[in-house]
Amino acid sequence: MELQIETLMEQLVEKGGSDLHLSAGLPPYGRFSGALKPMHEAPLAEESCNRLIFSLLNNNQRKQLEQNWELDCSYGLKGVARFRVNVYREKGCYAACLRALGSSIPSLQQLGLPDVVREISERPRGLVLVTGPTGSGKTTTLAALLNHINQQRAEHILTVEDPIEFVYKSERSVIHQRELGEDTRSFANALKAALREDP
Repeated sequence: MELQIETLMEQLVEKGGSDLHLSAGLPPYGRFSGALKPMHEAPLAEESCNRLIFSLLNNNQRKQLEQNWELDCSYGLKGVARFRVNVYREKGCYAACLRALGSSIPSLQQLGLPDVVREISERPRGLVLVTGPTGSGKTTTLAALLNHINQQRAEHILTVEDPIEFVYKSERSVIHQRELGEDTRSFANALKAALREDP
C-alpha cells in the first residue's frame, strides 16, 4: 500500500509534532519535542517522494515550482491542521518541509504577551515590526494581533502573505487575505493596490 501524505500529516499532528520532512532516499521524518525521528521505516524512492509532494500542489503551484525550483505555499487538511509547505530541490530531487500550524488563533493573553503589545494594536496607525529567528512565534504573534483588532474594532484589514498560514474569520472587521503567487504577483503590486482598497 502506498504511503499517503494525509496519513503522515495526521500522524504528525496526533503525536504533537511540528515539522514533516520529505526527501528521496530517506524515510519521512517528523520533529517531535525538538528532535527529528523517522515516521516510517522504508526510505522514499524519488517517485514516491514526488508523488507525496505534488499531491499538495495545485496546477499553478506546480508550474511555479518547475520554473523556480522552490515554492512556499500552505495546505489545509480538514479537521487536522493547516500546514506551511516549503518545497525545494536537493541533489537534483524535490524535497519538502511541512510545518504544522495551529488550527485556532491564540489570543494575546494566551501567548503571554505584555500589555504594550495590546496597546500597540489599539493605535489607529503606525508601523509595527515583528522580528525574530525561525520558530520564535512571529507569525503567531501577528495572527493574535490581527485577530485582536478584528474582535475589537470595525476596520478593513488587508494582508499580503507568502503563504497564508492562519485563516481569519471576519468578526467586527472585514478581512481580506491575499497570497503571493495566487492572488497577487508581487508584494509591491499588492501594496500599491491596497492603497485603493480602503485600508
